[in-house]
Amino acid sequence: MKLKELLKGIDYEVLAGNVNLDISGITWDSRNVDKNSLFIAVKNKNADRHDFALDAVNNGAVALVIEHEIENVPENITVVKVKDSKKSMSVIAQNYYGNPMKKLKVVGITGTNGKTSVTYFISKILETFNIKCGIIGTIQNTIDGQKMKTKKLNPTTPDSIELQSSFAEMLDYGATHAAVEVTSAALSKDRVYGCEFDIGVFTNLTQDHLDEHGTMENYKKAKMKLFRMCRKGIVNIDDKAAADIMSYADCKIITYGIENDCDFRAANIEYTSSGVKFDLKHNNETKEVQLNIPGRFSVYNALSAIASCNVLGLNLDDIIEGVKTIQGVPGRFQAIPNSKGILTVVDYAHSPDGLENILTSVKEITKGRIILVFGCGGNRDTTKRPIMGEIAGKYSNYCIITSDNPRGEEPDLIIKDVEAGMIKTNCSYEKIENRKEAIFKALSMAEAYDTVLIAGKGHENYQILKDETIHFSDQEVIKEYFLNN
Repeated sequence: MKLKELLKGIDYEVLAGNVNLDISGITWDSRNVDKNSLFIAVKNKNADRHDFALDAVNNGAVALVIEHEIENVPENITVVKVKDSKKSMSVIAQNYYGNPMKKLKVVGITGTNGKTSVTYFISKILETFNIKCGIIGTIQNTIDGQKMKTKKLNPTTPDSIELQSSFAEMLDYGATHAAVEVTSAALSKDRVYGCEFDIGVFTNLTQDHLDEHGTMENYKKAKMKLFRMCRKGIVNIDDKAAADIMSYADCKIITYGIENDCDFRAANIEYTSSGVKFDLKHNNETKEVQLNIPGRFSVYNALSAIASCNVLGLNLDDIIEGVKTIQGVPGRFQAIPNSKGILTVVDYAHSPDGLENILTSVKEITKGRIILVFGCGGNRDTTKRPIMGEIAGKYSNYCIITSDNPRGEEPDLIIKDVEAGMIKTNCSYEKIENRKEAIFKALSMAEAYDTVLIAGKGHENYQILKDETIHFSDQEVIKEYFLNN
């Protein structure tokens, strides 16, 4: 493809060379440069890719997109200067892959909690209509349940090149729809700049990622961006941020919730250990919904998925039948079977609201004690640690504070931060830094009708320590315990 075609929609200045040359690949990583590639020098929080531009040239790049001039660039290299290389990269990626997003029906989901579950719910409902749907999110990127070939580099929302490549792969596979987790980081860092979503979904806003955004107001503003990038918005009316999002949005808004009047409302909710049943109120009609995943938060996730599929044009009665087929999402209220009569649950809850949601849901269905094992990640928002400790103590009968992903911090200091909140409660607790030992201790304490909740890591099968990343799976540890006891 000609460089000038890639630059369509961008204001730029040619500092050297010409834009009529052929480009065979695009990248921001000098290590991934192939012959005749375009290298885009983006500036990130921890690295300025301008520093690697000459490496990219040595590896075969024939053109550079830059924000500021670079010395000693060979004369035969085309150099294009732009105001913002991140935004330009998003536009270039869309042009390079033929604007694949415009050929798909795309639902983007943002919010502190629930994004992964909602993408999964939407995909499963669409599957019952024989509609092929791609998922881009935290656990893995899939098409029709199969893992994508495009390499997943970012934990949740990919960089703009990976994102557009994923959309193109979906089209090649025959997909017509996509459900995408759109994080606050992706919105604030312009990974989805210039994208237009058919539907934007807002799940909730609670304390998280303050290490990234500084304040809750900045965090909220990042989320709000999605609602000027979509044709229709679906908003959780029960969340405190809903009013601000709806006033900021420039698209039609559809609402869902439990507590307040809205377009899709759940009433008469019945909770069991195996799921929830509720009446769906919509357009002066009432329809019964059965979901095989427990918890109040699951009702919210189901409502957003139902609303999304209905806005996509699907029949509501058929959507409700599709909801019945949904099973658990890996690492989200995932029960691990055992013969001891203990409800053993693994969940990804790693924010104050997420932890409170899972604990209140567990409390509704637990006849015995709630024994909680959890910790907080290192090099992340430290202010939420005592808050989570207090929430843990409020809802648990016994708590074991342990290590999560300590990263560069000392695990015992993180545990002490959590303990500062725990001691405000009357909950009995202990501290066991080794996560496997902590899980084993909790399971050894449990009796029939108790619930053991292992929170924080969910689907993750690794643990990030100071000097290494090791294999670690909460699910595997639980299974190992029951195999030997």
